[in-house]
Parts: sequence; C-alpha cells; structure tokens
Amino acid sequence: MEFTRVKISTTVPKEDADKLREAVGRAGAGIVGDYSFCSFSYTGQGRFIPSKDANPTIGEANKLEIVEEERIEVECERTMAKKVVEALKQAHPYEEVIVDVVPLLDIDQL
Repeated sequence: MEFTRVKISTTVPKEDADKLREAVGRAGAGIVGDYSFCSFSYTGQGRFIPSKDANPTIGEANKLEIVEEERIEVECERTMAKKVVEALKQAHPYEEVIVDVVPLLDIDQL
C-alpha cells in the first residue's frame, strides 16, 4: 500500500522546543490544508546515562540524567521527510537524536 504522508516525532528539552518547531516548519513540515507550522506536543521526562565516550549536552558520564522534555509531532509529505529530519537533527541539541517516522494512510485507504 502506498502512502504519501508521514508523521515525524522526537523529544527535545523544553527550552529547545520552539527552535525545533521553527526548523521543521521551515523545512516543510506541519502543512495541513491552509495551515502551516502545525504540530502537537506534550511533556514528559527523558532519562539516559551517557557513556564515558559520550559528549552530552546535558549530564555527566555514567550518571543517570532526567530531563524535562517535550515530544513534538509533525506531519509532512513523504517526499519532504528526509529534508525535515535533516532540519530536525540540525536544530536538536543532543549528540544522539531519536526520530520516529511513521507512514500515514489517507482516509480513503482504510
């Protein structure tokens, strides 16, 4: 089954959320009909332990870090997804960025 749109999601420290939303919007994500820069977000806690070889933006090697983060979700055309993910990674402060890309079905494909 073909799909033409995807949902792209990531988590980011709350203080970097607006910068990330701006970057993915400028890259072509978040266009829904006559609206642009559309996104959805919710907050939670991210947890991680940087290794001794990591270069963390937040935290210290071998120590558990808990960060207030925002999960941001945007939709875009499948053809724009690579550009949007590249913009997301450029705007993201973390050394390692987790990005989810999920194919979306149109209503008439159900």
